[in-house]
Amino acid sequence: MMTEKQSNYIPALNQNWLTPLFDPLLRYIMHEEIFKQRLVDQANPLPNERILDLGCGTGTLTIMIQRRQPAAEIIGLDGDDQVLEIARQKAMQAGLTAIRWDKGLANDLPYQVDSFDKVVSSLMLHHLTLPDKRRAFQEVFRVLKPGGSFHIADFGPPHDGLMRFVSSYMSRFERTADNFRGQIPLLLTEEGFSQVEETGHLRSAFGPLSLYRAVRPI
Repeated sequence: MMTEKQSNYIPALNQNWLTPLFDPLLRYIMHEEIFKQRLVDQANPLPNERILDLGCGTGTLTIMIQRRQPAAEIIGLDGDDQVLEIARQKAMQAGLTAIRWDKGLANDLPYQVDSFDKVVSSLMLHHLTLPDKRRAFQEVFRVLKPGGSFHIADFGPPHDGLMRFVSSYMSRFERTADNFRGQIPLLLTEEGFSQVEETGHLRSAFGPLSLYRAVRPI
């Protein structure tokens, strides 16, 4: 039976039948390689670290992290069986059989306290309502080890006229409004994170993207 939390889940591109188009869309329209590479650089995966890719989708970022640091333990988590199967197949084709793929939701993580050195998330938060964003941040805080870091790439506030025009439309939607209004750092701070900062920003066809970093205090 589907729980209330599961019923709120939104698949990639909002419709299951569009899921096969997810990778081409990100690759050619969102310039996925650029912002995800910057996110990997920021996270700086190290040997023997345990890293969670939260809302991993089809596993592109997860695979990039494992390639960067083969000696780290990487787990990709998503609530969608269809995208997880795509992720598994992509990892197998890349010869990366050590990645673990788990099914679960950001607002109810299936992990123990202090489980991860780092958590990364790419283009997942804008799918969540404000209460679910708060709950997801609480869950990330819970599963991070003290001193662990949270690295995010998602829609953010505009930094130029063109992106202001695009975000003025996108910010009308409930789930994306917090992102485009620049509320992510405030929400992270309110949920206990320290050293919260926007580390970079860039344009996309659907609006401005921001990179964020936050730390669970020791």
